[in-house]
Amino acid sequence: MDKELKKIICMAPVYNDWESFSILISRIETAFNQNKEYKIDIIAVNDCSIDEFDLDWFSKTYPIEIVSLKNNVGHQRAIAIGLQYIHGEKKDFDYVVVMDSDGEDKPEDILSLVLKCEAEENKKIIFAQRHKRQESLVFKTGYFFYKYIFYLLTGQKINFGNFSCVPQKLLKKIVAQENLWNHYSGSIIQSKTPFDKVLLDRGKRYAGQSKMNFTNLILHGLSSISVYFDFLSVRILKLSLFGVLICLLSVLLVLYIKFFTLLSIPGWASNLILIIFSIILQLSSVTLIVLLMQLSSRKNIKSPTVDIYKDFIENKFFLIDNK
Repeated sequence: MDKELKKIICMAPVYNDWESFSILISRIETAFNQNKEYKIDIIAVNDCSIDEFDLDWFSKTYPIEIVSLKNNVGHQRAIAIGLQYIHGEKKDFDYVVVMDSDGEDKPEDILSLVLKCEAEENKKIIFAQRHKRQESLVFKTGYFFYKYIFYLLTGQKINFGNFSCVPQKLLKKIVAQENLWNHYSGSIIQSKTPFDKVLLDRGKRYAGQSKMNFTNLILHGLSSISVYFDFLSVRILKLSLFGVLICLLSVLLVLYIKFFTLLSIPGWASNLILIIFSIILQLSSVTLIVLLMQLSSRKNIKSPTVDIYKDFIENKFFLIDNK
């Protein structure tokens, strides 16, 4: 009896990047052309693209399904919708590979992620940790600071992106994560879902210009940090209390210098104390606002629904269906 093929669904958000997506498909075909152990399906989440595509661009080897959204929701939410769509509509698969459509996530590395999943007995999500990057110096610099600011604010290290392999049995755990709609990889860390990494080089974009400019990188970073709003609120509270303590000690030092030494200058103590108390007031105000926002967000929490993706989908169809 022939060995049963394992099915991989490759899911990629696409926004006005159909040429790169068509090249991606051909590279997937090349990577798995001689592989008799895995069956590939491809799903593109069309994030309300304006550009048209030509059917002749696409390989006829694998089933290609286009899921078109009603409006542009952004890269991270397109991933969330794609994952929920697969969870809700697809039953016969073993792995979901989340990747970008532009070529920076190399199809040749899909198998490395899948094999790592198998080595971990499908108990972990496997991410691609970047070894060498192809972006500009400005982008690399911005990404460097993003990683360390993320660590400073959240206490967590994030050195991987969206390129990942999700075993089927873990998919149901992550699609119910409310933070999945803000930031995919950040939500995995925050939810404590088991994950591991494989060190892989980042590829070069196939065509066109990258959508991830410096502004988008900042927005992307803020989205990842927002996932940790609970933790961030507590950290801000601790830092504010520490700052208030330093200020109070400074006031005591000023009073000691004024009344017990000959170093004081007329009028300087009262002015300095006034400045210190204004700093205390500002720290207290910021802390109060953050805590009120935190309490408000917890009060309004609603259970995440795994079928909310249906509200965003305009239509779906098989661009290529050779099943």
